[in-house]
Amino acid sequence: MKTKFIFVTGGVLSSLGKGLAAASIGALLQARGLKVTIQKLDPYINVDPGTMNPFQHGEVYVTDDGAETDLDLGHYERYLDISMSQRNNYTSGSIYNSVITKERRGDYLGGTVQVIPHITDEIKSAVLGVAQHDEDVAIIEIGGTVGDIESLPFLEAIRQLRSNLGKDNVLYIHLTLVPLMRAAGELKTKPTQHSVKELRSIGIQPDIILCRSEVDLGKDIKAKIALFCNVDEDAVFTAIDVQSIYEVPLALYEEGVDQKIAILLRLPAKNPHLPRWKELVTRLRTPKDEVRIAIVGKYVDLRESYKSLHEALIHGGVAHDVSVRLEYINSEEVVGDTVAESMAGVHGVLVPGGFGHRGVEGKIAAIRFAREQGVPFFGICLGMQCAVIEFARNVLSLPSANSEEFDPTSPDPVIYLMAEWYDHRRQCHQKRDAGCAKGGTMRLGAYPCRIKPETRAFVAYGEDVVQERHRHRYEFNDRYAERFEAAGMVLSGLSPDNALVEIVELTDHPWFLGCQFHPEFKSRPLDPHPLFRDFIGAALSRKISGVP
Repeated sequence: MKTKFIFVTGGVLSSLGKGLAAASIGALLQARGLKVTIQKLDPYINVDPGTMNPFQHGEVYVTDDGAETDLDLGHYERYLDISMSQRNNYTSGSIYNSVITKERRGDYLGGTVQVIPHITDEIKSAVLGVAQHDEDVAIIEIGGTVGDIESLPFLEAIRQLRSNLGKDNVLYIHLTLVPLMRAAGELKTKPTQHSVKELRSIGIQPDIILCRSEVDLGKDIKAKIALFCNVDEDAVFTAIDVQSIYEVPLALYEEGVDQKIAILLRLPAKNPHLPRWKELVTRLRTPKDEVRIAIVGKYVDLRESYKSLHEALIHGGVAHDVSVRLEYINSEEVVGDTVAESMAGVHGVLVPGGFGHRGVEGKIAAIRFAREQGVPFFGICLGMQCAVIEFARNVLSLPSANSEEFDPTSPDPVIYLMAEWYDHRRQCHQKRDAGCAKGGTMRLGAYPCRIKPETRAFVAYGEDVVQERHRHRYEFNDRYAERFEAAGMVLSGLSPDNALVEIVELTDHPWFLGCQFHPEFKSRPLDPHPLFRDFIGAALSRKISGVP
């Protein structure tokens, strides 16, 4: 079967949930036995989100091949349980960069380079290139909202693709808002009408309209939208607010969205097989207990900065039939006298990744509290590095221990920039060696980790070699390895050549583990990551034991 393309656009306002809708549609089609891939096209001019402030953009999601991508790719991987790559996320910046590079190289033979056809052709090439493994359906999400000037080249490109590929092979789905005006007790369809009008003005007539709403849309409201937006009445669906994002696939299934898509694209008539999704939702709705986890970081004012982390903790709770209550604590506000107060009543402490020195001392103070009070602790990337610094200062009696990132003159740089390795990486990047993940001075993407037997890490994974994703520059300084291990910190995960420390843990603690990689990127709702599963298990044990 020739690959079918579904284009998902959004209108009225941002953050309506296009990514979740696209991922949920993909999950439903996948449950019908179809092979699905998915792609995000972002309108911003940045080549990728790697240098963007998490307060503006949310987390940077990293794929196995080292691509720094939009956080929606995390939704795609979690819902479809397939690995994304660089070709699953393009920005305006990357598209323009490619076209300008070709122009400088002389590929256009001196011709005038224009948005149409050169930019739109590059976009179409990116879209068609996402289906490289005989996928039945490719879902393409267009970032931003209809009417944004940055989105126009993408919308023009997908408009052209319907003519190029044929009507039976292209479907347009538009997500809009139908607000409930509580004072009047009315649902308002005018924002949806205006959004569709804007879309139609550039030549795209949506086939399906998903209406985000607090309440179910009645038949009359759907009929009104269908009339004014020129779509079939049975092509207007409620995308109702749900308690958990993992209820979205089932909510769209109950509306009949996947059936309408199958009819319009002439897909095989199969009912989706959804028992695992139904079991997941049941377990989320009926937890047997609750644990409280403190997330001590500096991006807590925008929860999207820790999106994958948040979801991985939820997945860990599902494994134990418990709900996970997250207590976000600003590490800049954690100081010596307030640590115990900040951590009161929590059953586990997690310190996530990040860059820069801001808030680091608060993270170190929180880690010391968790270590000394026996509170289960999980440190990720910078969180692991802070755990190493804390241990060096307060157990190894190295009061000036630090990372070279925060203090280049520290007499005890227990975390340092491994110059020889990064020189190799930089040369590799400059040569554009396909065998190296992009990033120059950063370790990006999946790398192997060899796990020592009889450690907590080995108990969690149940295997001695794993692949995990990285996004960092600094490493554990192996000159201090013997001193750390002699004092009780086990270096339980190493690179295959023993040059890089990947996991550290404490033997005389209920559960204390730090990892240099980002395990949250590989956690799935139907297959929780083993480290998150065991961390939540340790937190639950602490609660059950009644330790204050």
